[in-house]
Amino acid sequence: MERRQFVCSAAAALAAPPADRIRVGMIGTSHSHAAGKLKTLLDSPEFEVAAVSEPSADARAKALKNPLYGGVRWAGEDELISDSSIQAIAVEGDVWENLPRAKRIVAAGKHLHLEKPPTHEMAAFREVVEEARRKELLCQVGYIWRNHAGINAALTAAREGWLGDVYMLRGTINTDHEQAGRTPLTRYKGGMMFELGCHVIDRVADLWGRPKDVRSWIRHDMSYADKLGDNTLAVLEYGRSLAVISTSARLPGSAQHRSFELLGTEGSVMIQPVEPGTKMRVSVRRPAGPYKAGQQEIEMPPQPRYIGDLAEFAAAIRSQKPLRHSYDHELVVQETLLRACGELGV
Repeated sequence: MERRQFVCSAAAALAAPPADRIRVGMIGTSHSHAAGKLKTLLDSPEFEVAAVSEPSADARAKALKNPLYGGVRWAGEDELISDSSIQAIAVEGDVWENLPRAKRIVAAGKHLHLEKPPTHEMAAFREVVEEARRKELLCQVGYIWRNHAGINAALTAAREGWLGDVYMLRGTINTDHEQAGRTPLTRYKGGMMFELGCHVIDRVADLWGRPKDVRSWIRHDMSYADKLGDNTLAVLEYGRSLAVISTSARLPGSAQHRSFELLGTEGSVMIQPVEPGTKMRVSVRRPAGPYKAGQQEIEMPPQPRYIGDLAEFAAAIRSQKPLRHSYDHELVVQETLLRACGELGV
């Protein structure tokens, strides 16, 4: 995979990277995943963090309250994008400012890790993905359950037929926002389905692809003086299966309620909570794959976010091979998400 080389100005020139590490930058610090992504990049033996860029003085001041940001180099956005020694950039700002940055990064010939959800605009996202495809650049969207061992085991069980005819996928992903957390999300028609339902939609699309029909309920049911879709439900219809996705904005102990479940004629898999997600409950009618007949609880190690995604990103950069989730997958997820949010026709 060839990376386009650009001449950077003297002001933009940063120190040459060690030969055995991938030089990466980060633009934006205001996404809720930003600090976790930065820590993962800093801790990884695969990456050297060249610099972080945050054009908002307020956002930068807030970020610097976290000691993690005190040990990194800060640079301008133009400097990061034009530096030819940087191979990849992670975009970690607010959703409404991320896609223009992504477009510039791909235009500059750099691999892209783009925070979720990427945008509420389908055509603009498609342009970025297709440009990355044309230039043979990686385009990875930061959905958090792609490398969850339990969810991947559940998807494997479905694909291998161990659960029989899988007729239902259920996913719940709630949070607990007060007004400050709600206000930015009122920009988006889909509300909490846009903000969090995207993670489940990503896993559904991995298993079954594009749904033939999407129905959704984007409701404002909580006593806040805004119009946020704070109680949301989507049903994705496939030939012989349904996926039911629910997400809400205000629930005490919300992490313990996050769940992922597959139901089939010969068995089921249930993970709750998904995070920390150290237990997977499996029930099969007869022995199948690694599972014995009956109910069983499978112990898993802790499932930290981001590590698996960024390790795969690094491996793909080094090997010049595609990511596990293709350009077409990213487009199907985005299209399905926007259908579920009422942004696209069903």
